[in-house]
Amino acid sequence: METTPTHKNIIIVGGGAAGFFTAINCAISCPNASILILERGKDVLTKVRISGGGRCNVTHAEFVPKELSKKYPRGEKELLGPFHTFMTGDTIAWFEERGVDLKIEEDGRMFPVSNSSATIIDCFLKEANHHGIEICTNHSVQKIKKQGVGWFLETSKNNFTCDSLVIATGSNPKVWKLLEHLDHTITPAVPSLFTFNSKDTRIKDLMGLSKEASVEIVGTKLQSEGSLLITHWGLSGPGILKLSAWGARELAAMNYHFTIKVNWLLYDTSQDVLEKLLVFKQKYAKQSPYTYAQFDIPKRLWQSLLTASRIAEVTKWADLTKNQLLSLSNELTEGLFEIKGKSTFKEEFVTAGGVDLKELNFKTFESKIHQHLYLAGEVLNIDAITGGFNFQNAWTGGYMIAQAIASK
Repeated sequence: METTPTHKNIIIVGGGAAGFFTAINCAISCPNASILILERGKDVLTKVRISGGGRCNVTHAEFVPKELSKKYPRGEKELLGPFHTFMTGDTIAWFEERGVDLKIEEDGRMFPVSNSSATIIDCFLKEANHHGIEICTNHSVQKIKKQGVGWFLETSKNNFTCDSLVIATGSNPKVWKLLEHLDHTITPAVPSLFTFNSKDTRIKDLMGLSKEASVEIVGTKLQSEGSLLITHWGLSGPGILKLSAWGARELAAMNYHFTIKVNWLLYDTSQDVLEKLLVFKQKYAKQSPYTYAQFDIPKRLWQSLLTASRIAEVTKWADLTKNQLLSLSNELTEGLFEIKGKSTFKEEFVTAGGVDLKELNFKTFESKIHQHLYLAGEVLNIDAITGGFNFQNAWTGGYMIAQAIASK
């Protein structure tokens, strides 16, 4: 351990997306500053590498600040102002100026044209090298102390001091503990963006099937709409992931054991569907309901719901009883599925939790408790639904921190 700490003007703790974006923008805004990134692992930008299935979902094609802020279950109100300063269009321009063109996919997600996260990583590393930003890996921060107007840091390898300190470590419990010792309030982390486990026989053999649907969690106000994807462990897709994000704390309190109500037809009520089924009974009287799927429902799902309604394959439409038709209309519009447990969404583990947002000045992303301490990305109690929104939070925070440091 060095006895004389190494001094830097700006130290960023965390070698991820938020850390690099902050460091590079600090170098641009403060060209004469000495800047150091401290990363606890042996590699930097590891989450960027796996994001978006290895393609890096850089941001989302939402260009209205108020609409963009609605994608954050935690942080919506706080991010509205910052998004008026730096948001999607600014992100696109930032990367384009550095030779990285982005493309918009049908669902609004934006990726590098190369379809490779390596493009983003190479851009960050090239910019860091160009601006003389020092990167130290395998440096786990053990202690953070206020020292005069600046900061003292002890890592697993060296001691450092700095004038401005940026924490951009993501959901790191050890760093949250250090921030607690600096009198910050930490909201405990719970998983967000996860899929629902269900062994319901209606979906048992339907892996890979997807359908637009509305879903609500029985006994709560949680409801969402979107594509529902049936997987080998249960239910996934945007409709489920949105519910998991907005319901992160409620579902954790339920120990992930709850019931969902699914409307495979989005808006039709059971009564609406029953009336249509009565028409089908007359129109297709001599056919089996199993022959053709109705309501634009995938045939395998339709047949599964028929089975769940106790309708035999040999039965003709004309022979269906009122109770069978009522049961089928209920299956289509208000089917109940028991959920027991969750699964992580791909490799992109996101948590709800972090530094209390009331303790941050969102004009600068500076701590209200300590001057010259800045927080960016998911170290804060901010998280978003899937689609590039968590990265946009990192870019916005990193840019505004650089501007704030430069103005001092």
